[in-house]
Amino acid sequence: MAAVYKRILIKISGEAFGGKNGQGIDPGTLEYFAGEIKEVSDLGVQIAVVVGGGNIWRGEGKGKEHMDQAQSHFMGMLATVINTLALQDALEQLKVPTRAMTAIHMESVAEPYIRRKAVRHLEKGRVVVLGGGTGNPFFSTDSAAALRSAELRAEVLLMAKNGVDGVYTGDPKLDLSATKLEQLDYLHAIRENLRIMDTTALSFSKERKLPIVVFDANCAGNIKRIVEGEKVGSYIGEL
Repeated sequence: MAAVYKRILIKISGEAFGGKNGQGIDPGTLEYFAGEIKEVSDLGVQIAVVVGGGNIWRGEGKGKEHMDQAQSHFMGMLATVINTLALQDALEQLKVPTRAMTAIHMESVAEPYIRRKAVRHLEKGRVVVLGGGTGNPFFSTDSAAALRSAELRAEVLLMAKNGVDGVYTGDPKLDLSATKLEQLDYLHAIRENLRIMDTTALSFSKERKLPIVVFDANCAGNIKRIVEGEKVGSYIGEL
């Protein structure tokens, strides 16, 4: 099947890199994500990826009560860079041309994020892995994903969730009566506080009319199915 999207951005949480326990970097999980991305790249789809860092350090959590919060957020941004380099390596082992770019400049390990340069990499068929969040404390990697999607003119933002196959009316792991929502608009997601992504990212996506697909990252082939136009997970956008 032909791809219905030319350019996409995938957001992968840091916890997803940690495998079953959500901590550290699980080599098998890393290889799995690289394979899923390669499968879509082989279709000719231009792919940007924003990664989280919660498997190593979360700015909101461990450190917020014991250190300056901005400092904790910067540590979280550095954690995303570690995941960025790990994913770049896994993709390159599969012979996928890849560029790592970071919002925090560290030229020894990755290119600084420059929008026009990132677009050029995409046009040349390279997967662009983006670390460092927005480069500013107090903004989540969800916000970074929405922002980069708009800057790079991605046609859709794919939110890869760890073991959850879409948006539910409640937490399906805790609420047995929670039901899956196949599609919903931005205001519904914000008003009901469905915790798909943070409110800042959702509001930004609404303003930019950026479609979002929330899907289970652990189900092999999901990204390819979405790119080929199948209904997978939950769709958030203008209805």
